[in-house]
Amino acid sequence: MQNRADTREATLQAGFERKWGHLTRPHVRALAWLLDAPDLLDPAGAEWGGRIATLDPTTRADADWLAALQRDPAPLDMALGARVYSRLGLYAEKLMAFYFTRRGTLFAHGLQVRANKNDTVGEFDFLLRSGDALLHWEFATKFYLLEGAPDRLDSLVGPNLADTLGLKMRKILDKQLALARHPAAQSLLPRAVLGAQALVKGWLFYPEATVPAMAGISAAHNHGFWCPLERLGELDDGAYVILPKLLWLAPLKVAVGTQSFERAALSAFLTAQFAVTPAPVLVAAVREENGWLIERQRGFIVPDDWRAQAAARRLSGLLPA
Repeated sequence: MQNRADTREATLQAGFERKWGHLTRPHVRALAWLLDAPDLLDPAGAEWGGRIATLDPTTRADADWLAALQRDPAPLDMALGARVYSRLGLYAEKLMAFYFTRRGTLFAHGLQVRANKNDTVGEFDFLLRSGDALLHWEFATKFYLLEGAPDRLDSLVGPNLADTLGLKMRKILDKQLALARHPAAQSLLPRAVLGAQALVKGWLFYPEATVPAMAGISAAHNHGFWCPLERLGELDDGAYVILPKLLWLAPLKVAVGTQSFERAALSAFLTAQFAVTPAPVLVAAVREENGWLIERQRGFIVPDDWRAQAAARRLSGLLPA
């Protein structure tokens, strides 16, 4: 498993660092990644029927705005508020709401639709102004590991074994994007909704060095590796940083002195951790440069029985077979 980072994978992190390396504040860096990262799904894929959204390419004005937030993050900090975010998805939504507000397109974020006070039908992630009408965008940031044949989206499994990319997209396309048509939504929508699409960002992780082509997946998507703990010794030499969930979005850049592990120490640490909490851990392989630890590649280290757990959940019907 040596040299897991193929040329494409190395280019993802290196390219981000070349373009956005001056952004070192975590919130600003995460926002830049959300705006500029490749889509996870191919908007032109026939599987999606035109229901996958994509952002406009970042402009010089966007870059200047992000640089200004690097110098003075007060507007972004105020938008995020003092709360401690425990859900990565909500954190990413707040960052995107800040961006849409800056663009003047945000009509509503997190607007709940209720049939009555005890019956919540659903929630609009984003309603965006489009001329005299609205666009409904559902937004997701997802992380999936390939476990199985790369010919079906249900082979992309969440690290916590709770869902698959196939399940997630069926829910979004079949239910969430239909919300504007529900009678209970009509009184909340003073303008017509022209269309409903899903904006999906994230990373996919593969058990081998090669990245297979998959129908519906963007060819340029962000990706990394995954491996069981027992094979961690096959990873590249060097330093690794364990990524807390709110640092899962953008390639890592943290000050030297942040806790890092050499490969053997990482193995010992995760062996002890998995004995107590057997949940996959996302790590970044880092290099040191000018006082910073900068991500080279990333991957999930999973308990040795993770693949068997996935098979058991499929057999029980908790995941698609």
